[in-house]
Amino acid sequence: MTTSATPFLMFQGGVAREAMELYTSLFDDGEIVSADLYGADGPGPEGTVMRAHFRLAGQDFFASDSFVEHGFDFTPSLSIWIQAETHEQLDGLFAALVEGGQALMPLGDYGFSTRFGWVNDKYGVSWQLNLGGVAAS
Repeated sequence: MTTSATPFLMFQGGVAREAMELYTSLFDDGEIVSADLYGADGPGPEGTVMRAHFRLAGQDFFASDSFVEHGFDFTPSLSIWIQAETHEQLDGLFAALVEGGQALMPLGDYGFSTRFGWVNDKYGVSWQLNLGGVAAS
């Protein structure tokens, strides 16, 4: 029996492909592994993501576009933790992810880390960005 745990991001508004393209462009090993799209016969709008598999920094993710409007969306109580190796990498990730989104904690020294930032991107996904070698406690 094989058991695995993979984060699954459900987007609203037909933006899953756009989000995956942004995310995979930010990581050297980022890739969209597969994407199954809804066809003309539905049930979701044609061309939106029924189910996709993408990878960032060695971590697999699944994603979809919900064609049902929900009264909930992403929340910062669950975030993607990124350990950057350099200041330049951290600054670039922060700048790209905060564009059109919201800085929850601007890049800075917060005591538990000498360089850390937390953002909600324009799709609502929450990211904690930390400079390598210093882990949150």
